[in-house]
Amino acid sequence: MSLSRRGVLAAGGAMGALAATAAGTGGASAAPGRSPGHGRGRVRTGFDRLAADGYRLLRGQKVGVVTNPTGITADVRHIVDVMHPDERVNLTSVFGPEHGFRGTAQAGGSEGRYDDPATGLPVYDTYLKSGQDLADIFTASGVDTVVFDIQDAGARFYTYIWTLYDCMEAAALAGKRLVVLDRPNPVTGRAALGPVLDPAFATFVGRREIAQAHGMTVAELALFFNAEFLHENPVRLEVVTMSGWRRSDFFDDTGLPWVPPSPNMPTPETALVYSGTCLFEGTNLSEGRGTTRPFELLGAEGIDHRWAAAANALELPGVAFREAYFAPTFSKFQGKTVGGVQLHVQDREVFDPVRTGIALLVTAKRTWRGFAWRPDNWIDKLTGNTRVRTMIDAGADTDAVVRAWQRDLSAFRAKRRRYLRYEG
Repeated sequence: MSLSRRGVLAAGGAMGALAATAAGTGGASAAPGRSPGHGRGRVRTGFDRLAADGYRLLRGQKVGVVTNPTGITADVRHIVDVMHPDERVNLTSVFGPEHGFRGTAQAGGSEGRYDDPATGLPVYDTYLKSGQDLADIFTASGVDTVVFDIQDAGARFYTYIWTLYDCMEAAALAGKRLVVLDRPNPVTGRAALGPVLDPAFATFVGRREIAQAHGMTVAELALFFNAEFLHENPVRLEVVTMSGWRRSDFFDDTGLPWVPPSPNMPTPETALVYSGTCLFEGTNLSEGRGTTRPFELLGAEGIDHRWAAAANALELPGVAFREAYFAPTFSKFQGKTVGGVQLHVQDREVFDPVRTGIALLVTAKRTWRGFAWRPDNWIDKLTGNTRVRTMIDAGADTDAVVRAWQRDLSAFRAKRRRYLRYEG
């Protein structure tokens, strides 16, 4: 029996059947071209299904939860606040990722070790901890089972999936079981897009060889990680799938409440563009941090209308670009008025965020003489290779850059299919 199959079925009995249920049985998908804001309210998250089953998967276990403000129920109660007083589950610890359990820290920060005022539970800091160091934290906490429940954004460089990876590796080292409670990929799970990471460029914004937009849920990624990357010492993994979610669903199709998974991911629309426009973190342009539209607004001092005109001339599917001026309140160009573009996604069914991000890099370099990569070549960590940077520097157009990663992407897509758990 494969690790991925075992991971779904290992719960046993009724809970095993619950975990293995295909989530596509909750109703027919909406018609193509559906409008935002018409959620059908039919999706139940992994936690909702776990709780409805009386927490049988956690019975007799000391439980610790890796979560953040996105770990909520459909009625917006936090799962820690729900589980803590419930006698059916023995919740003893919480583990906080980047930005912290309660979400008080900015990018690149965490909340440290403290006792949660609301529950009195000890909160351990997992940010930038991995391997034996993280295993020692799990051991010190005294838990038997580590539960993971965090909303992802669908991009390789969004760090929560690597918190998941690190927790899986550390739980295996510490002899702990790990349970993943699934949540939707907010930008659908239809396709994987973009370059695949070269292991030589592995960092916390990309530990292993997956595509820039992976097109998977966290439970599917956990099954993939365990079988493909952690097979020499796999964690005792179990996943609780969603019900009612289909691969074609955007977040507002789910009927679930959105909680910003990090301070600069305020809306599902941010997530829609993020896997492409986050590449501007690797340049000297603002990626919109410090504005109300991070990753939708891009710009720098000295940029004018020519960038938007050049981007619109490409006639990229599903998106238009508006000449925009803004003054970030923090991060790059804090307090200064800069020029640039705002992305307006007009048809999200055909919009390709990664191709769009590359096109914007190409046109920014061609229309603004001040364009530069970050001196540390952070762009290589984000794209997972040197190819994107060197091809753009050599004058390659968008089509040429995108063609360059197709072979690797095709191989990843074929491998990825074995771990997908939802239809539609």
